[in-house]
This record gives sequence, structure tokens and C-alpha cells, in this order.
Amino acid sequence: MERIEIGAVREEKVRVENENAINFLGLPGARVLSTPHMIGYMERTSRNLVLPMLEPGDDSVGTIVNVSHLSGAPLGSEVTFRAEIESVEGRRVNFRVKAYDDQHVVGEGTHQRFVVTVAAFAQKMQRKLENSTRS
Repeated sequence: MERIEIGAVREEKVRVENENAINFLGLPGARVLSTPHMIGYMERTSRNLVLPMLEPGDDSVGTIVNVSHLSGAPLGSEVTFRAEIESVEGRRVNFRVKAYDDQHVVGEGTHQRFVVTVAAFAQKMQRKLENSTRS
């Protein structure tokens, strides 16, 4: 974990399109980036930031998301997702996350990811699945 750089930052851009916008308000002008997609992009940006810093065979899984969706990002707009590593606690990596367009902060908050050794994690999940099917 000593390879994880506190203060490291990554930004990724996403265009709001049909696939990641809400459609339940009925009017085309009310189509904005959905909250679940915003959170997913925040998680993805955080994972993509920390992944190159991990040992071969390791990856990370999201464990905590605490964000506020503050402003709508309309269909067709471009949103920048920013993740910054704030701290590391053992195998837990804490991020400050933010999403913004050219006018407003769309969302912000914190996110935590847990570093796993993928092969061991897969075995653990397989055992869990096997135990649940026996019940």
C-alpha cells in the first residue's frame, strides 16, 4: 500500500446521453444525468486512479459512497468527474469526489474503496455462494 500516493488526482469526462440520463419527468428539457450514473462514474474514476498504484493481481471494490447530487447536468452536456486520494487506512483508500459541468458543481462527497487480491476475493465469493445454496 505504500505505492498509493496521497493527493493523486484523476479526472474523466462523460457526456450526458440517453443511456445515463433520467427520462421519468416526461419533458425532453428535464432530462439530466441520473444520480446512480453520477455515483457510478465517481466510483469508476476513483478505481481508475488507484488501480495503477496497486500490486499486480490486486484491484479495489467500493465500500462507502457519501455524495450529494447538487445540480442537474442536462442532456448533451459534458460532466467532469474528479477523484483525489485523501488517505489510506490499511487496505481502505479514501477519496474526495466531485462532478462538475461548465457552470456548476453537479455533485460532491467522499468515497471509500477496499483493496482486494482478486483471486482470493473470487474464492471467498465462491464459498459464500456455495454456502448460500446449501441453506
